[in-house]
Amino acid sequence: MIKEQVPNIHTGIFSSYVDSDVVVFGIPYDGTASYRPGARFGPQKIRQEIDGIETYSPYINKDLCDCKICDMGDMPLFFGNTQTMLDNINSEIQHILKDDKKTVVLGGEHLISLPIIEPYIKKYPNLHVIHFDAHADLRNEFLGERLSHATVMRRIFEKLNGTLWQFGIRSGTREEFAFADENTRINKFDLNGIKEAVCTIGSAPVYVTLDIDVLDPSIMPGTGTPEAGGVTFNELIAGILPLSELNIVGADIVELSPHYDPSGVSTSVACKLLRELLLIIS
Repeated sequence: MIKEQVPNIHTGIFSSYVDSDVVVFGIPYDGTASYRPGARFGPQKIRQEIDGIETYSPYINKDLCDCKICDMGDMPLFFGNTQTMLDNINSEIQHILKDDKKTVVLGGEHLISLPIIEPYIKKYPNLHVIHFDAHADLRNEFLGERLSHATVMRRIFEKLNGTLWQFGIRSGTREEFAFADENTRINKFDLNGIKEAVCTIGSAPVYVTLDIDVLDPSIMPGTGTPEAGGVTFNELIAGILPLSELNIVGADIVELSPHYDPSGVSTSVACKLLRELLLIIS
């Protein structure tokens, strides 16, 4: 089990675990990375750099200082066995949800979303998932493995009773796109269907999973599988803002691999996206 840390997401704004509404922690795992590993370093780098942005968001007109957020640090992981890692994450999330708190998790690769969302589905049977990504992640298996960052949304879909909404998708196999056309609410290339999703979902509980490679690699080069043709930062912010009308119960930001961007810009972008998600969910 992870243990409560001293405040370290942004100096001086943090509540204790008991007093918090939202719990932040990192899962530094990239054991199934298929192209460029390094997402395990994302949570630590975000903590190092987030003091460089203001706590106040002019986009949402809210301040992190007004929120009850607890940073629990990073979860200790065993890299030798994928299933053991997934089980440990699942158990941790169950513990937090029993305390009626929301989670915002820092990845790490996208496979971590599966054991996070599973306990959410148990608690909220009508859960919807909103998925921002360059990649469909709907393969049934990848290189013989059913548990991979390339299969994660397929595994989540198989457990979901609500709808899987996918935005910004511009990469995948022919089979993945055919599966999405029949089974998910996929919006290829851009985020234009966000307002329709918000109207359709209404008051139902929502989990948001944000793979930062949804952004164009000219903005976000620090990621493991960059894909040309992505959205701009302002387009992503415009897509995220309407989500404040929804009942968001959890979220994650995944696939920051900071060492591929020595300028630090990718980490700065991830920090700002984290601020907006925290304010929306709080």
